[in-house]
Amino acid sequence: MHGSSVRHASYADSVRSILRSRAITAIALCSIAVTAAGCGSDGPANGSETVGFPDVTAFDYQLGGAYTPQDDVELVVRDRTAEPEDGVYSVCYVNAFQTQPGDLDAWSSDLLLTRDGEPVADPDWPDEVLLDTSTADKRDAIAEVLGSWIRGCADDGFDAVEFDNLDSFSRSGDALTIDDNLALAEKLAGIAHEAGLAAGQKNSAEHTDRLRNDAGFDFAVAEECAAYDECTAYTDAYGDAVIDIEYTDTLPRSFAEVCADADSPAAMILRDRDLVTPDDEDYVLERCPS
Repeated sequence: MHGSSVRHASYADSVRSILRSRAITAIALCSIAVTAAGCGSDGPANGSETVGFPDVTAFDYQLGGAYTPQDDVELVVRDRTAEPEDGVYSVCYVNAFQTQPGDLDAWSSDLLLTRDGEPVADPDWPDEVLLDTSTADKRDAIAEVLGSWIRGCADDGFDAVEFDNLDSFSRSGDALTIDDNLALAEKLAGIAHEAGLAAGQKNSAEHTDRLRNDAGFDFAVAEECAAYDECTAYTDAYGDAVIDIEYTDTLPRSFAEVCADADSPAAMILRDRDLVTPDDEDYVLERCPS
């Protein structure tokens, strides 16, 4: 997915400078008051410095294609193959534990999980094959590939990166474990921090505490946390550093009611399942009232 939009560079540079200043301030505050919401008291087990994440409510989730966001949008998530949006906080999507559709050739066959000689695919996404995180050597090799992508996100001008499919082990038939994936997650968060990017947990609500405290993630991207009654798993760990995407086909009640729920994150949107662009008749983007 590729896309870009045009804004004045001076404005973009100014906004990006402000956001990075917020990140530095957040790190300093965490050092002073380790008990503040969203600040880990012990820090990540990998010794990596956490990176601050700005307070936002208006955001857009554009994995189905890049387009110019609404004027008041503060944060945009796009695929790593797309350009970041100028003038807003930009999050880079990386499929870190499974192959991205069409990218199978980018991976050495010995880094793919196999069963009876055949690659193990995600049953819900059959064109995504699970990466084999079962050994330290394989995790190092996977991190080398992903590290170039993460650094590419930073070079392109993204401010943060979200890592998808942290729960791939649950689809591996017991060939992989949470500890295998957590070990890789620690490496990826460390690479992101070294590149100056905030590192985001994507889903995996039930493992939030370990991903926050051990791997050192800075924020969370949740999908359908209201639909599955998982929102507090993220907000208890990350405070306001949580963005949530609900989808029209699984919304448990009206979006207005979901927004009014005390457990819902402050940053929440409703989107169509395929995340299409505004020129598609199926496009949906609704935001909670401010």
